[in-house]
Amino acid sequence: EVQLQASGGGLVQAGGSLRLSCAASGFTVDDYAVGWFRQAPGKEREGVSCISTADGSATYIEAVKGRFTISSDKADNTVYLQMNSLKPEDTAVYYCAMGRGPLCGLQYDYWGQGTLVTVSS
Repeated sequence: EVQLQASGGGLVQAGGSLRLSCAASGFTVDDYAVGWFRQAPGKEREGVSCISTADGSATYIEAVKGRFTISSDKADNTVYLQMNSLKPEDTAVYYCAMGRGPLCGLQYDYWGQGTLVTVSS
């Protein structure tokens, strides 16, 4: 059974950092793309970042480029999202999801439960 467990959210002041974890079970993060998404209050869910182990590439939305870094750890079967220089507009529930294949840009079939990130000004 595929499961993703997102954790690491919390309350942080603007300019601070958090590291989100997405612990995967039922599949190997080396075989599928894993994406991070977020949904802010009153807004639609948006993709934030994705890592494709097929070619080692990572993608980011413009709003987080240079501040967020996605990585994967095969030993822990976990994907991380390091978030630095956080801004109040980063406040959202963050979700991780397993892609349909090894490349980013495909559909996401399995989702974690979400972890809340709150950035105070």
